[in-house]
Amino acid sequence: MQESLGNYVAELQLHMALQARNLVPTLTQTDDPRFKLLQETQATLEKLASRQIL
Repeated sequence: MQESLGNYVAELQLHMALQARNLVPTLTQTDDPRFKLLQETQATLEKLASRQIL
C-alpha cells in the first residue's frame, strides 16, 4: 500500500512539474536535438529523484 501511494505521489509531482513548465514560455525555441535530449534527461532525472525514499 505504501509503495502504491509513493508511486502516486511521484507521478503527481512529475505531472505538476511538467505542467509548471508548460505555463512558463521558453525564452528560445530551437529544433536542436541536443536541447530536446537535455529536456528529456532532466524530466527523467526529476522523475527518478521524486521516487527516492529519504
